[in-house]
Amino acid sequence: MTRPTLAEETPTVRRLIFALSGFVMLLVLVVMAFTPGASGSAQPTLLAQLNVILNGSAGLALLAGFACIRAKNVAWHKRCMVTAFGLSSVFLVSYVLHHAQVGSVPFRGTGLLRSIYFVILVPHIILAAAIVPLALFTLYRGWSGKIAAHRRIARITLPIWLFVSLSGVTVYGMLYHLP
Repeated sequence: MTRPTLAEETPTVRRLIFALSGFVMLLVLVVMAFTPGASGSAQPTLLAQLNVILNGSAGLALLAGFACIRAKNVAWHKRCMVTAFGLSSVFLVSYVLHHAQVGSVPFRGTGLLRSIYFVILVPHIILAAAIVPLALFTLYRGWSGKIAAHRRIARITLPIWLFVSLSGVTVYGMLYHLP
């Protein structure tokens, strides 16, 4: 199996994807750096609740898209993946707005539970940054008909994107529904 390369895209497409990815990462970093202090609220805000719904729904759309392509239903695969991307994009906007309003919510658990929380949170954050360009390259290759290249990168993108979506739901649950 050959590894995915960036040679599948024109330099303009690569620059555009990396610029958009960089902008998204910079936006999140700026919001995190210049938001109010940590909120001690044990109750999730409306935006936090929306975030978990969007994240979980994106994960379900990804799974549905995978099931559709396994069944060779390309039309529904495309619909599911565009839906997952749309849900993830709306999530990102909602996430930035939420953090701009409330800042970071500290985890209140202790001991082993606190360690488990950070074991989930740290890779979630790292992979959330990585998924932006991966998802954009994957969608571009599928949309532009570069199916062999799309398949190669999708094998990497799908598990990471699923992890980010589902670990986001887990982080929310741990923040707001555990002691």
